[in-house]
Amino acid sequence: MVLLTPRLREEVFALLPEGVEVRHLDEPWPETADFFLPPFGQEEVVRQVLERVEVKVVQTLSAGVDWILPLLPKEVVLCDGSGIHDVPVAEWVGMSLLALLKDLPAFFRAQGEGRWAPRVLPDLEGQRVLLLGYGSIGKAVEERLRPFGVEVLPVAKHARPGVYTPQDLPYLLPQVDAVVVLLPLTPETRGLVDREFLSRMKPGALLVNAGRGPVVDTEALLAALEEGRVRAALDVTDPEPLPPDHPLWRAPGVLITPHVAGLSQGFHRRAARFLADQVGRYLRGEPLRNVVLEGY
Repeated sequence: MVLLTPRLREEVFALLPEGVEVRHLDEPWPETADFFLPPFGQEEVVRQVLERVEVKVVQTLSAGVDWILPLLPKEVVLCDGSGIHDVPVAEWVGMSLLALLKDLPAFFRAQGEGRWAPRVLPDLEGQRVLLLGYGSIGKAVEERLRPFGVEVLPVAKHARPGVYTPQDLPYLLPQVDAVVVLLPLTPETRGLVDREFLSRMKPGALLVNAGRGPVVDTEALLAALEEGRVRAALDVTDPEPLPPDHPLWRAPGVLITPHVAGLSQGFHRRAARFLADQVGRYLRGEPLRNVVLEGY
């Protein structure tokens, strides 16, 4: 039994192994379910399902699971959606780096004013980009940046050949032209990008956040933007959604999108294929993919 949202109905039906029953959240809920796909951000619905339905595996379609961890019974296996969002998020990161480097927001403003304003622009080639978080999305970003001639410096929690750790950040930050944040939200990562972090970055460097908003200290970022020490592209913010009167909207040198990096026309197709593979593994008694063991 798979319990999920109606929007995945057609894609999932076509791919799931024969004989697997699918129940949707707008139908009567079963007493037990092998898999439950929780609707992102709908904590109250998720809470009710987990209280009323005996669930064996919770499979999120989001890469981050910070929002659902407090709701889970201890005996439930949690798997995240790592891999589903690699392509669109990596494309968003590439777009954001180019948009900031080529200063597209300024040219859009000039276009709106009917003002011809040519100037010399920097190249992406030769830039040094630090990837703060080197999971599947980080690797996808790296694959897209290297053909541009970018030097990529990956940072992950655990050391391995060619990969730095957070302990190396004080040494790395003054040397890189851009920092791409791809971290999950955990007690260790909350507020990691603070005043000290931002002060160590090279003057004029770029900060790109496609991870979670609270990884970045908003007040510290606002100060750095106002002082012109950094420019930023943010797909996630703290708070989120960003209130209309929040000063971050009007801060200089910032590009904001409303948490859309992972939303793409191919999402349902990729999610359905991933779920079909997970259910097949479950039925065959094989290890599940993306089991959450350390809070992410």
